[in-house]
Amino acid sequence: MDKFKDLVKIFFTIFGSLIGFFLGDLDIFIYSLTAFVICDYVSGIIRAGFERKLSSKIGFKGILKKIMIFIIVGIANICDKNLIKNQAMIRSSIIFFYIANEGLSILENALAMDLPIPKKLKILLEQFKEEK
Repeated sequence: MDKFKDLVKIFFTIFGSLIGFFLGDLDIFIYSLTAFVICDYVSGIIRAGFERKLSSKIGFKGILKKIMIFIIVGIANICDKNLIKNQAMIRSSIIFFYIANEGLSILENALAMDLPIPKKLKILLEQFKEEK
């Protein structure tokens, strides 16, 4: 049993290292993006349930789209490391774009369920998305 635990620890160590290398520093930007991606997916499921349109096929496509977001962030990180060297400009821009995009999607899901949304928050997120 101890060997199995050790193998699991080794696996997650290697996996975490690869993810960290690919995505760059596990900083507040990545944590924020992860939170927004998860909240958007969950809010989409809640909306689909609210509208009685739950579909495992659509849900699976949603997961694939979320994975693609992190692949794009990883590619941006690689570009930063190889082209810009010391700064994460491309990576940060991509992350900000997707945070804004996911935030708008969360608001759209809430609006579709007739939840009130502060107008200033919606305007701010729309402006943020346009800038990126």
